[in-house]
Amino acid sequence: MNELYKTERGIPKMKKYAKKIVALVLAVILVASCFAGCAKINYVTNGTIGAIKEVQNGTWNQKPEDGKGGSAGDGAATSIEEFKAGTYGGVEFKSVEDVANYYVKCFDYTKTLTAPYTVDGKADTLYKLLGEEKLELKSLLVEGKENSLLNNTAGGIVKSILQTGAKGLPPNWGNKPENDQVDGMALTKSLFTADDIQACNVKDNGDGTITITIQPKPGEMSMHNGDAQGKFFNVLGDIAGAVAAIDILSFSQGDAKDNIIVKYQGGTGSAIIDTATNEIVGGDYVMKVHVDATHVNAAGIIKDKSASLDLDYTNHFPASDEYLKERKIVKG
Repeated sequence: MNELYKTERGIPKMKKYAKKIVALVLAVILVASCFAGCAKINYVTNGTIGAIKEVQNGTWNQKPEDGKGGSAGDGAATSIEEFKAGTYGGVEFKSVEDVANYYVKCFDYTKTLTAPYTVDGKADTLYKLLGEEKLELKSLLVEGKENSLLNNTAGGIVKSILQTGAKGLPPNWGNKPENDQVDGMALTKSLFTADDIQACNVKDNGDGTITITIQPKPGEMSMHNGDAQGKFFNVLGDIAGAVAAIDILSFSQGDAKDNIIVKYQGGTGSAIIDTATNEIVGGDYVMKVHVDATHVNAAGIIKDKSASLDLDYTNHFPASDEYLKERKIVKG
């Protein structure tokens, strides 16, 4: 298994999962930036992959001054149907606040539930509900232009660097309650509120379950539990701090905080809930990420380049037996 994602009894050995995504983003940007000089691609790619360890070993606890992400604008268009008051699956929802409160209640309860698993051949106890994760490159622009060959190359980098694992409900940092924390902050209880909702709706599935779909308000440079996106998704956190720790990078103007911007907007999460038990039994969370990098210099061969890319990061629940088996996790 890739050394960046070795596990021991289900515990990720990599320093921080988000750092790997940061390094992935930078790898794509760097390769994109130097694509005109094909002979240099391997050099820069290898340098960036090497920088993953620099990021892992560097300081990751730097945060924006207020400890929260900024706003990408609350006026973003909604991508789901609007909420309609009513009774769904025997549960009455009079307002958006009712939706938020019930979702939080079910989230908190579900994260108390564990189950026996065998991990790497050893008995362990993990979250009862584990999910699959996937990262997809949706678009890539270099100096404002798209290139199909470049997209294929970048897509390959995404697949080669990201080693996916089994996760609990987002926001999440581990596959068992005692490991589900970041910077000393537990992620086993949701801080999500009605004020964090851009749009939401409820659907009665007719089988004793309902589906709550939520689109959180946009965010920028979001931190875990720092804003609407950070309370709902597995955001990247302080990407500027991670970028600053990579020796091969510099900027023609300003610093990492000025030139590496991550925006979160338009993503949605759908949770399938058994209303008899208030347990979340399935769902899909799709976080949409837009990254802008400007005035990038790297390794002495990239100078004052800009690139942008869009990523979809998906958590699907429950994980299939096949998916878990591939990661040496077996139920029971």
